[in-house]
Amino acid sequence: MKKQVPVEKGKSYEIEIHTLGTSGEGVGRYENFTVFVPKALPGEKVKAVITEVKKSYAKGQLTEIITKSADRVQPVCSIYDRCGGCQLQHLSYMAQLKAKRQQVIDAITRIGGLKDIFVAPTLGAASPWNYRNKMQFPIGCERGKTVIGCFAQGSHEIIDTRDCHIQKEGNNEIVNAVREIITSLHIPVYHEDKHTGVLRHVVGRVGEKGDLMVVIVTATKQLPREKEFVKALRKRLPQVVSIQQNIQTYRNNVIMGRETRLLWGRPTILDRIGRLSFHISPRSFFQVNTAQAEVLYSKALEFANLKGEETVIDAYCGTGTITLFLAQKAREVYGIEIVKPAILDAQKNARDNNVHNANFLVGDATEVMPRLYRQGVRADVIVVDPPRAGCTEEVLNVFAEMQPERIVYVSCNPASLARDLAILAALGYTSKKIQPIDMFPMTSHVECCTELVRADLLEKEKAEKAKKTEK
Repeated sequence: MKKQVPVEKGKSYEIEIHTLGTSGEGVGRYENFTVFVPKALPGEKVKAVITEVKKSYAKGQLTEIITKSADRVQPVCSIYDRCGGCQLQHLSYMAQLKAKRQQVIDAITRIGGLKDIFVAPTLGAASPWNYRNKMQFPIGCERGKTVIGCFAQGSHEIIDTRDCHIQKEGNNEIVNAVREIITSLHIPVYHEDKHTGVLRHVVGRVGEKGDLMVVIVTATKQLPREKEFVKALRKRLPQVVSIQQNIQTYRNNVIMGRETRLLWGRPTILDRIGRLSFHISPRSFFQVNTAQAEVLYSKALEFANLKGEETVIDAYCGTGTITLFLAQKAREVYGIEIVKPAILDAQKNARDNNVHNANFLVGDATEVMPRLYRQGVRADVIVVDPPRAGCTEEVLNVFAEMQPERIVYVSCNPASLARDLAILAALGYTSKKIQPIDMFPMTSHVECCTELVRADLLEKEKAEKAKKTEK
């Protein structure tokens, strides 16, 4: 007999909220049936109107808080209820850190099926506000006025944003200047549905000393009134050091295209993590929270447990940020990345920082690592920081075949991390500790750094400790 769903679309129900979901929504149950309610918090009893019903769950819109959580706070942002950029401004910061740790624990136990892994308390930011050094906002038109900002949650409606509380102030200044200038110059904005117009996105970056990079993403090869735009932007923003145009002519949701033109100034801006400096170009990957990136990389270095004689492989090195951190304590490091421009940036970053023990190679890790092994390279430690989807099983098998003593796994997605740690456990690597790090305060995202040790070495270590205890 088919199980009856106890809720109906359009009707209101009282729901007890127990946990937070991976997107920051409240997760509750009504007659043992799961209901997701955005903006509801654990410990609350709420009223919600059901907006969507599936076989195993429903979604609801919060209409009333019957019992309020002690962790609920008043959001700082005036457009928080409409904007999709943040998900947790209504939750106190200490409670956010606890919730993110629980998100990791839930993923490791439910998805990975792993027990007895210590998940440390989340390392929070010194300040959870105005931390983003990179901004990329869509540009649109609403009732004849230019709008720039985040998309509304779950839609492509642009919420005009003038003071984003998680962006560095320089990025807010860029948004407001660009909005005013393109309005005064009457440069047409892009219409997504019709695939007409020019201006698609504005991308801003803030460097180490407040230097600004502005990138205008266009749907056309030419930027109308280009010289006037550059002149007006330089006058409005004296701290701007780089103005660039990125060309994205395709009818899709990819923000930046392959071609970038320097309109004025320098091709890169400079930022610093610890004692290392990095040149950042428009399409470079660089952690958006510079202060917390140093916390993350220091933790990766700690988990690598380097003594100065080790060979380390960084399997998804990007522009070499973690690789160069590791090079400070290792004998030799190899950074592998499939994107050639990123490797060119990494090589330049190594030269600029006078790092001579870092080698950067273009290619797929599944092909490059076996080749290095055949050439006699033996990795004592492998560090991996993959995209959100995690590693393929083929990559993880290659890691295990190289038999490193340790693997340090950096992840921005607890679900894919849990899956990959379970695979590595079957391949002989035990997860000793997971350290969540809050790279993105006020959002539902959490970064993790995991220390894995080869199981046979861990057993040997335990036996030696036991002998010492007996003595």
